[in-house]
Amino acid sequence: MNTIIIQGSSNPEGNTNSIINHLKKVITADSIDLAHKNILPFDYEFKNQHDDFSITMHHILDNYDCIIFATPVYWYTMSGIMKNFFDRFTDGLLHDHTLSKKFKNKKMGVIACGSSKDEIEAFFIPFQKTAQYLNMTYIGDVHLWINTNHQIDIDAQQRINAFCKLIH
Repeated sequence: MNTIIIQGSSNPEGNTNSIINHLKKVITADSIDLAHKNILPFDYEFKNQHDDFSITMHHILDNYDCIIFATPVYWYTMSGIMKNFFDRFTDGLLHDHTLSKKFKNKKMGVIACGSSKDEIEAFFIPFQKTAQYLNMTYIGDVHLWINTNHQIDIDAQQRINAFCKLIH
């Protein structure tokens, strides 16, 4: 299965990136960092069609069967850059109909990177509902963290390994 990890963090070299780098030691996956893309917010007049969203999304959906979204936990929810990316899925539903059909039967998983082991209740619901709405298969999710020494501790590593089993 061709897998891609989409990183949505304001800090491209932060904790979420550390988690992704560890994950890529366990599975074979490509990655895209949304912080390096010019993706404008959704607007109903579709004035933003010349940014990177459409070409990026078509590339992802044309080349990968499994999409893993990796986001830090910011104020109890996904990062703003990830939310902006998700909002742009509306382009495919309202404007670029070839895009909306490509989501069907793709797999989606989610990694949340928090500052502690404490999981946020209902954090993953927007991802689960989006997968359902787009006719994607939601394979699962995992809450991870980096310890105070900027390391992935053994509990988080075990969670990563369990999550990887869902991907293949």
